[in-house]
Amino acid sequence: MSSGAGQEQPVADADGQPRVASGTDVVISAPPAGKRGRRLYVGRGVWRHLRASRLALNVLLFLALMYTITLTKALLIPLLLAAFLGLTLNPLVAAGSRLHLPRWLSASVLMLALIAGLSVSITQLTQPALGWFHGAPAAIRHFVPALKKMTKPIEAANRATQTLVNAPTGRRAAPQTSTSLAISTWDVVSTAPKVLAAVLSVLLLVFFFLVFGDSMLRRLVEITPGFAYKRHAVAIVRGIQTEVSRYLLTALLINAGLGAVTATMLWLYHMPDPLLWGAVAMFANFVPYVGAISTAIVLALVGMLNANDASLHALLPAVTFSAITVIEGNLVTPMIQGRSMRLSPIAILLWLVVWGWLWGVPGALLAVPMLTCTKLIAERVPSWHWFSLIVQR
Repeated sequence: MSSGAGQEQPVADADGQPRVASGTDVVISAPPAGKRGRRLYVGRGVWRHLRASRLALNVLLFLALMYTITLTKALLIPLLLAAFLGLTLNPLVAAGSRLHLPRWLSASVLMLALIAGLSVSITQLTQPALGWFHGAPAAIRHFVPALKKMTKPIEAANRATQTLVNAPTGRRAAPQTSTSLAISTWDVVSTAPKVLAAVLSVLLLVFFFLVFGDSMLRRLVEITPGFAYKRHAVAIVRGIQTEVSRYLLTALLINAGLGAVTATMLWLYHMPDPLLWGAVAMFANFVPYVGAISTAIVLALVGMLNANDASLHALLPAVTFSAITVIEGNLVTPMIQGRSMRLSPIAILLWLVVWGWLWGVPGALLAVPMLTCTKLIAERVPSWHWFSLIVQR
């Protein structure tokens, strides 16, 4: 007679004697019979434990890496900036080497030109920047009455809506306290040595990268075993170096061109300090989407403060800059850099959020160059090819 679904099953008690299982007993499946079956059963359990341990270790390693990156940002940011500048200027030094010029001579000329350009830029832009920083509160106080005239109908409608919705409570609004920003002499004196030390270390690292970078890469390749591995390593390193250098130099030239066009446009509109806002547009363009939006908002505020109203004429510089960035982002940059350099907007925004959270403003400025360079490296390394497929557009 066959046993039904509700029939009781025999199980063993603690002494090994058979008994009938009740409804509250849990039947545990025994390992397969035989030596080979038991080995397979034990092997599957060990493999499951190893996979769980590996996942936990990977999570802990990722968290430790994030903590280390945040803790050592004062060291890593100058190193990355120097590496990017060195890769950007390396094609110029290589061109000098093809003309039989020593690398140290080409690197020295480039560094002198870079130092001269930074000195002139700081001299020309520091005074206008400090003037806007200190004069912005007073300009905003003078602009607020003119802005209130335009917002009076909106405020009246808002007050009428609040009167209808909320019952009068008789409470008086708390007085607002105004805070002012000021930079003291001690702040400048205490911060200047740190800034000068950081700039000097970056310039020295860039110089040594330009002079000794190729020899260091050559020695790294020499330690690889076997001639086939050496040749493969040389092809990968040279390809990565060439593509990354071309991308960085092209991006720098495109952003510099955008800054020059923006400064010229603001000069034609008779806006104050066009060179300052052109430099802001240049550096902000290293942060896609967010940089262009922020610059357009700043130009709109500057235009309204300059015209003392919120008319269309005051917003014309911001509208023109938005049109320039649309043309640059959709026509100029894809035509010059090609489709291989295009990145997914989702990957860019996620990368910006992560590095902006870890390193602040320097992380946001370096995020997209780091993402593009990582994508170029991943395309050359077979085990990282999945990353390039995820972040490409």
